[in-house]
Amino acid sequence: MLKKLCDGAKCVGQFLQSPLLLVIRLYWGYQFVLAGYGKFQHLSDVAGFFQTLGIPMPYLNALFAASAEFACGALLLVGLFSRIVSIPLFFVMLVAYATAHTDSLVTLFTKFDPDPFFHEGPFLFAYAALLVFCFGPGKISLDYLVTAVNKTKEMP
Repeated sequence: MLKKLCDGAKCVGQFLQSPLLLVIRLYWGYQFVLAGYGKFQHLSDVAGFFQTLGIPMPYLNALFAASAEFACGALLLVGLFSRIVSIPLFFVMLVAYATAHTDSLVTLFTKFDPDPFFHEGPFLFAYAALLVFCFGPGKISLDYLVTAVNKTKEMP
């Protein structure tokens, strides 16, 4: 009886995996696109902010962050090269933590208090990128359609 229950739960979980990954990609891909587009709209302001944080070559780094968020976010949205584009997205969020949200990192490692870390803006962006990197885009993605993976029915 317990085995049947476990098998049923596993079956339902596997059935919901691709729709859940689709929702994650659609929402967070769109959010990355918006963030990148916003940075492009105010590139000089973003570069000025980066300069106050001590980031070297602030204009170039602002351009890189905007480009990565916009282009990689768009690819994440449609599910193309999803695992690959999640790497620069995750990296941009790590840089955001290391430069603009250092207090949260310090609190996390000195006081062992994760609350400020989890409440910062980059956390959910980084978490979504990490989920897609680890689990792939799901079967409802261009990655699944354009690769040979769909012939084996495996996750891309």
